[in-house]
Amino acid sequence: MTSMSDLKTPHPPNWCPGCGNISIWGAFKQAAVNQGWDNTNTALVAGIGCHGHMLNFVKITSLEGLHGRPLPVATGIKLANQKLNVFVFTGDGDCFGEGGNHFIHTCRRNHDLTVIIHDNSLYALTTGQTSPRTPQGLTTKSTPQGNPDEPINPLSLAIISGATFVARAYAGDMEELTDLITKANEHKGLSIIDVLQPCISFNKSLTHDFYRERIYYLGSDYDPTDKDEALARSRELESDRIPLGIFYNSDAVEKGKEPQKALIENEAADRDLDKLFRKYI
Repeated sequence: MTSMSDLKTPHPPNWCPGCGNISIWGAFKQAAVNQGWDNTNTALVAGIGCHGHMLNFVKITSLEGLHGRPLPVATGIKLANQKLNVFVFTGDGDCFGEGGNHFIHTCRRNHDLTVIIHDNSLYALTTGQTSPRTPQGLTTKSTPQGNPDEPINPLSLAIISGATFVARAYAGDMEELTDLITKANEHKGLSIIDVLQPCISFNKSLTHDFYRERIYYLGSDYDPTDKDEALARSRELESDRIPLGIFYNSDAVEKGKEPQKALIENEAADRDLDKLFRKYI
């Protein structure tokens, strides 16, 4: 059984006190303990940003890739060993700025990954510049006269691009986030969790108080298999009420949405890397 001490590294968290990353870190570790995720069955991948420090504070085999490139790296890991639980930690800038093209194509290919987006709506590691998630009009270091652009809606983009498990969480609710991470990993196909995460140092608008006044959970009467309804609910992010929970969850991987399986089966009889390189190069 995995314990909290098994996941402990020599490095204590160095995020700002009160940072939403701390809650995401705690929720993931609790899910790992509950489910027995460790070095024998799990791999972690991160991009560049404050979220990337996650890999320093969880003792599970991991790789921090280039800025905006964690999804192709994670896809390669999953293709090489489909038995692994593969988790991707990425920020809103890393995922939708530098990595926007990778996000769209990973969704449409529906690789069996769990993607946890640390969404603080700006570039925090570089001290508060505008990201693709920054609200229109917000003043930042890179937009002193206000952000002129409308923000990307992560859930809408994921749903229309083909992801088969799409959810939103709030970093301040660790118990709910722990459960959501577990359910996302159990899903066979691409799982996206957009975690609303206040940056207490550089984003003075999207605070814990801001979210607590607006968030609500999708009720038991909501049907997450209805893609049209999921898309409609995802757009509520742009209103004064912000729904949380599982927006879309296909009961099974949608027909024709598992191309990586065919790739793996085609190569299953030949794991000699030299032969594979010679075949494709």
